[in-house]
Amino acid sequence: MTAQKVASVFEKKYQGVGRMLISCPDRSGIVAAVSRFLYENGANILQSDQYTQDPEGGRFFIRIEFYKEDLESTVDHLRREFMSIADEFEMDWRITLASRPKKMVIFASKEDHCLRELLWNWQAGDLNADITMVISNHDDSRELVESLGIPYHHLPVTADTKLEVEKKQRELMEGNTDFIVLARYMQILSPYFIEHYRNQVINIHHSFLPAFIGGKPYNQAYERGVKIIGATAHYVTEDLDAGPIIEQNVSRVSHRDNVEDLKKEGRHIERIVLARAVLWHVEDRILVHKNKTVVFT
Repeated sequence: MTAQKVASVFEKKYQGVGRMLISCPDRSGIVAAVSRFLYENGANILQSDQYTQDPEGGRFFIRIEFYKEDLESTVDHLRREFMSIADEFEMDWRITLASRPKKMVIFASKEDHCLRELLWNWQAGDLNADITMVISNHDDSRELVESLGIPYHHLPVTADTKLEVEKKQRELMEGNTDFIVLARYMQILSPYFIEHYRNQVINIHHSFLPAFIGGKPYNQAYERGVKIIGATAHYVTEDLDAGPIIEQNVSRVSHRDNVEDLKKEGRHIERIVLARAVLWHVEDRILVHKNKTVVFT
């Protein structure tokens, strides 16, 4: 499926569908106020999920999916009208259009299993995103990516050129990205880079951290005789691999599995976990509070 066909399918499917994501101090009247607002503005609620940390002094989270026939032309008016309610309840909030795909940039290195999984999901029409480009510090996946009509940028990185390369990356992405996926991108992003994409960079890593920090984690795991391996998808922060966790999964292994078996199973889990995290981000299912996430699935 081409990019144009993918976009057309989702635009038709989600025409008139909007999403509200809200977090605020918990108190009575929040759901009533939001529901009344949508009703008075001609919207019909399709789905609603909510969670409270504590009804007395905790924080309240809600995700609402709704339908409004003329939403695409009136969404800005809807946002302006909602501001008074948002101020009253001290809300962090946003309203998005489900029909408008988010612009996604993928960063990759040599290992391509996560990149391939994202491309396959997108090509199959299961991921409502506009993959604007793939940026890699290796040229290995150029043919794969360009065969799908997606721009591929090869930007090698060394310790001496890191900041210069990050500047080029930001220039390439200017106006072309809503979020970034690190599909096994084997480079650490600088705080200078991360601060411009707060809670907009998704990373995947094996779940041996912090027990097996450094190179060859599967070799370390094999030597320790681990019984469970896994993967973690999270938003990137200045603290290495310590950002808000979006999704995790594990698989049991045994003494019969060698290092290659562990790597193979690890790659499988990484693909699944990253794909889920990206899908949930694209579908506005994630709310971040401090260093945690609330994920409505």
